[in-house]
Amino acid sequence: MTDIAIVDYGMGNLRSVSKALEHVAPTASIVVTSDPSVVQKASRIVVPGQGAMPNCMRELTGHGLKDAVLEAARNKPFLGICLGLQMLFDESEEGNVKGLGILPGKVRHFSHDAMIDSDKNKLKIPHMGWNQVHQTIQHALWNGISNDARFYFVHSYYVEPVNSEITAAYTLYPTPFTCAIAKDNIFAVQFHPEKSQLAGLTLLSNFTKWEPHSNR
Repeated sequence: MTDIAIVDYGMGNLRSVSKALEHVAPTASIVVTSDPSVVQKASRIVVPGQGAMPNCMRELTGHGLKDAVLEAARNKPFLGICLGLQMLFDESEEGNVKGLGILPGKVRHFSHDAMIDSDKNKLKIPHMGWNQVHQTIQHALWNGISNDARFYFVHSYYVEPVNSEITAAYTLYPTPFTCAIAKDNIFAVQFHPEKSQLAGLTLLSNFTKWEPHSNR
């Protein structure tokens, strides 16, 4: 039986994610797969993603993976990364496309007019590089990670949950935005743990051992 399935719908930094998970869980059975039946049978699911949200949803459906991802998000330890976070929500401003609707909320584009920091410097879109992640809840996936640890980001869109209680962390660019969410068996992040050195590897290691029913 597969311990961890990394969902391959044609849009993700799959090799980096796979190598990072293999590093932190060398004895685990880890597969990159576009086979819905493998996703359904795996114990844990990771959904990465890079690129545009309309393409993401089209490819997810086109590969026959949508139902398998929906099922996994209901009952398995589930880690979403970048687009794997954004797809969980109702809709995105990027192409005005519908998401999976697992979590109420929208995916917003950074406002060009708001991209001014405290020193009056113009910030770029996309948000790219290292930034502090401010934890807002205690969670098993934060174990061993200092509050305000830096993670690596590459994105132009961010999630805006209806329910602020699912926000697990926020980042400033230049104003606060939700960069991690947690609900039941789901944990998802806007940043890339596979590119975030020790803090990212720690988060991935925590995921490989996470039992949602005993989360806190």
